[in-house]
Amino acid sequence: MAINAIVPNRLKGLAVIFLSLPLTLPARQHSCFAFCKGSAISHYMPMGAESETIFGFRKYPKFRLNEPRFPQDTFLGRYLHYLDVIDPRTLVTSSKRLNECVNLLNKYKVEKLVATDRELWHAQKIKQAILHPDTQEKVLPPFRMSGFVPFGWITVYGMLLPNPNWPTLLFWQWMNQSHNACVNYANRNASKAQDVSVYVKAYGAAVSAAVTISASLTYLIKRADHLPPTTRLIVQRFVPLPATSLASTLNVLFMRSSEIQTGIEVYDDSGNVVGTSKVAAKKAVYETAATRAFLPVPLLLAPPCIMPFLERTQFVQKSSSRQRLVTAVVCTISFALSLPVALALFPQQSSIETSKLETELQEKTKQKTLHFNRGL
Repeated sequence: MAINAIVPNRLKGLAVIFLSLPLTLPARQHSCFAFCKGSAISHYMPMGAESETIFGFRKYPKFRLNEPRFPQDTFLGRYLHYLDVIDPRTLVTSSKRLNECVNLLNKYKVEKLVATDRELWHAQKIKQAILHPDTQEKVLPPFRMSGFVPFGWITVYGMLLPNPNWPTLLFWQWMNQSHNACVNYANRNASKAQDVSVYVKAYGAAVSAAVTISASLTYLIKRADHLPPTTRLIVQRFVPLPATSLASTLNVLFMRSSEIQTGIEVYDDSGNVVGTSKVAAKKAVYETAATRAFLPVPLLLAPPCIMPFLERTQFVQKSSSRQRLVTAVVCTISFALSLPVALALFPQQSSIETSKLETELQEKTKQKTLHFNRGL
């Protein structure tokens, strides 16, 4: 399955999201947190009960254990789901609070009516943001999806520095792909154990590819003596885009190549494991690679387009430190807006028709569709 054949069919909702952003911001502002003490566990919950829907979806529908809060068959539903996944407020959740959430969800399995739907959805959001769905182990904060922007904006800023020298260029590409590799590893499908040496080799291949691509493009630009200096500088600002897009795609393919070789677990509607499938693994890895290929596009296109205008303002021109500050802010905002859009191209808990799987799996179940964790 070709990666570039996957993305176009999944981009239909992007214009709706960006046109709707001004309408969603007030709803997010209503989520100012107030301390609530009337439940089985005390936690922060959003005020503003008058906002019952978001994009036409109920804000707190009937709770479903281990299922997303919003429908995953539409782009908008997945977008809202990933806003929960990348919420940076979960980074400051204490171990005590996490244990309370896990205990509440475990109690729900037995008693069902132990808390309100809102309390249960918040508990599940915290659990899923911190614990890996396959191993149930804590993911380190810098490598969670909720930490992708807070910890990753620095490398984005570094890659967009104008006219970098060779050491600067190679350093920031190495930093970016190292962070990406750790994120890909931490959010992989871990239903099948893999040797650590596999990931070490994949890391080396991913970083080498990123540095090679970026260095090659920069070398060609610097050799283009016929271009005017201003034009050459502008073109060089866009070098990170193709380099990062291709390198990020290869990063996923390298870091998760072992899943394609060994397969991942697929399960039925009841959550029972049916078997291991290499076909499902290929679909999971390719879809994740497609999101990484798309992510740098708005992220690295917006700052080079916006900064030339901001650099003409008196505030930015007064000092280089102000210019760096404004660049960092623009990069962070672009990153924050790009991430949920890219992730929403595909659902995290994906499905595949049983007829497309291996023959032995088709013989084990009568279900027409099976499910698997795509990873992030």
